[in-house]
Amino acid sequence: MTKPPSLQDVAHAAGLSPATVSRFLNGSLNLPPDTAERINTAIAALNYRPNPHARSLSRGRSDTIGLVVPDVANPFFAKLAAAVEQHAGQAGIGLMLCSTVNRQSRELDYIERLRRNHVDGLLFTTNHHDEHEALRQAIDANRNIIVMDEDVEGTTVPKVFGDNVLGGKLAARHFIQAGHRKLAYVGGSRNIMTSRERAHGFADEVAAHGGEIVVELFGHYTMDYGRAAMAMLFDNFPEVTGIFIGSDQVMYGMAELVRDRGKRFGSDISIITYDDVGPLSLLDPPVTAIHQPVDEIGRIGFEMLMKRIEGETENPLVRLPVNLIARSSVKKLR
Repeated sequence: MTKPPSLQDVAHAAGLSPATVSRFLNGSLNLPPDTAERINTAIAALNYRPNPHARSLSRGRSDTIGLVVPDVANPFFAKLAAAVEQHAGQAGIGLMLCSTVNRQSRELDYIERLRRNHVDGLLFTTNHHDEHEALRQAIDANRNIIVMDEDVEGTTVPKVFGDNVLGGKLAARHFIQAGHRKLAYVGGSRNIMTSRERAHGFADEVAAHGGEIVVELFGHYTMDYGRAAMAMLFDNFPEVTGIFIGSDQVMYGMAELVRDRGKRFGSDISIITYDDVGPLSLLDPPVTAIHQPVDEIGRIGFEMLMKRIEGETENPLVRLPVNLIARSSVKKLR
């Protein structure tokens, strides 16, 4: 097999040093037109293809970023990954997708890879409490990290989140306007920001309109937890007429239990879910949801990271507005 031509081959054919050709190709050296033409003629004659990886390394960059997600099978994180990939591709930046199965040891490993310059920066999402502040310490020790969707509390890096409190308030208003007064919240761990803020906004708005939060259930953003939570509500809190669910993933588990009990959302129990990233309009009934701007989270997070890589030192916190998409899973009681 013929060895592909190298930069040294181009330099030899053009009668120049490899350093001169390299600087010309990466745009850091202007040459007289006749000299530039010699290089271009040599490239064409040899059918030379520059190695982008080697050129990036020569600049101290990999032109690759990482996206750390807890679970790539979760529709929310799959959609976030698609948004980041779109913007990275448009910018000519490679993307390494890192799925941690929500394990802190894996998260710390990917942060360590950043330190070793395997990637230029990380877009970082998690779904659990920062045990012993290990994540906070690791993130703050590395410049080029953007925290998205879920906070790692105490970190001093740029962050972009949805407005969780607003989402809770919008869900409460929709239930109250439909006549519901006995309500429940089912979310992720009490130790993580998204779950606390969604519950807080919901509870405050329900109380402001004379309703009652009968029970708050905090667990995990998983289908398994959704099934367990729905069984608990049916068995122990029959007075509840409406449930605000902290994520679509939890809602899918609850839907399985509702089906197994021979009941239906909307007619037997009303629900509003959070995220709105799956085909909720195709369910029976279509499910009312707080819509997170996942594409915008991905775009803004990517732009923040590019600025960080180029030397930006600001640490902005961006909260993006959410909105309620009314469908058919909330029954009118009046």
